[in-house]
Order: sequence, then C-alpha cells, then structure tokens
Amino acid sequence: MSIVSEIFSWWGGNTWGTRLFTWRQGVLVGRDDHGNRYFRQRAGVGPLGVPRRWVIYQDLADASKVPPEWHGWLHHTVDDAPTSSTYVTKPWQKPHVMNMTGTPQAWRPKGSILSPGVRPKATGDYKAWKPE
Repeated sequence: MSIVSEIFSWWGGNTWGTRLFTWRQGVLVGRDDHGNRYFRQRAGVGPLGVPRRWVIYQDLADASKVPPEWHGWLHHTVDDAPTSSTYVTKPWQKPHVMNMTGTPQAWRPKGSILSPGVRPKATGDYKAWKPE
C-alpha cells in the first residue's frame, strides 16, 4: 500500500497506528509466500497471558490470505512458527487458496440456481412441514 492510502484509509489494515505499534512492540517472525509479514510482541504478555501475534498483509486485509501453517501460529494452536526448524508440515495441509466467494470461480453446489446445467428433479422423499 502507498503512504497516501495508509494515511487516509483504515480498511487496508496497515494504518499509522499499526505501523507505530509494530515498530515499538513487534519482532518480525517471518513472511509467507504472499508477502504477508508476521510479528510477535517484543516483551510482556497480551490479554491471553501470552505474547501477542499479528499479521500485516501485503495488500488489503483479508483473513483468507493467511496460509494454514501461519493461521495455527497466529491463534496459538502451535508454538513454533513455520519459519523455525522444528516446524513440520502436516500431510493433510493443502496449499493456500484464496476465498473465492462472490467471484465467478466460487464453488456452486449441484442444484444451485447459479450453477450451470439443469437442477435435478425432486425425488419425493421431502415432506413439507405443516403447523398443527
């Protein structure tokens, strides 16, 4: 983001207040493939009794841009950051895919009015509820 947009917009995520707080309290832990930077609190503890952890997004703030390994670290699910030598990727973890809701690439279940094709006919196993 440009300096001008940081001055006049809060929705991008990285405002001057965030920049100042990060400069005073933050220690860079690492970066992900998308350019997001991850920080932890330099000293003291946050409201959960552990040092705070946060992310500064490369572009607009969008939580779906956080890969699973960094999500676990941010939420204190795992202690080791993905940049540490002791971190091991789990076999069930998939590469990050951005949230496609609201885009033409969004997943549309079978029978959705937005999906191509013909909606399947009702099978007769549905019984409407009637109040008594």
